[in-house]
Amino acid sequence: METNLAATTAARKERLIALRKRKEAVEQGEGTNGEPSHFTFKQRNFDPETRQLRKRENGEAGDDTVEKAVEGLAEAIIKEDEEKRKEELDLFNIQPKRANWDLKRDMTNRMAKLERRTNEAIATIFRQRLQAMKKDTGDAQVDLMAGINAAEHERDDAAAREESDEE
Repeated sequence: METNLAATTAARKERLIALRKRKEAVEQGEGTNGEPSHFTFKQRNFDPETRQLRKRENGEAGDDTVEKAVEGLAEAIIKEDEEKRKEELDLFNIQPKRANWDLKRDMTNRMAKLERRTNEAIATIFRQRLQAMKKDTGDAQVDLMAGINAAEHERDDAAAREESDEE
């Protein structure tokens, strides 16, 4: 551990000595490489000969402004926007692929309710017919399978009529 501490202190001393030498060289006017440094002061806005402010000409490089950078940008954006609008107003893009898809979407919820009510009504009619058959035959055995088959046949006929009406 002592060797490690001794090595770090020796390295620190060397860095401090090098820093002092660089600082003295800068104060004496020499560069960091031992060469004399020639710092020239650029007077961009002041003319030392006439002792007045220098006026910039329009052609100088320091005259970049945001307005010049964005000069044609607004027109280009407007032109692109108009082209996009012309493409979007194509009648083939406006027309839906399936003409009645929104009607079918809106009607599914209503049809689900009606389908449930229709099934309940069919069951009620079926019960009434069974009761009527019991009364007509009296106490005789009611053919339950014949009643179910008749109700299914009527339902199939109604579905076939609906399909033929839709076509």
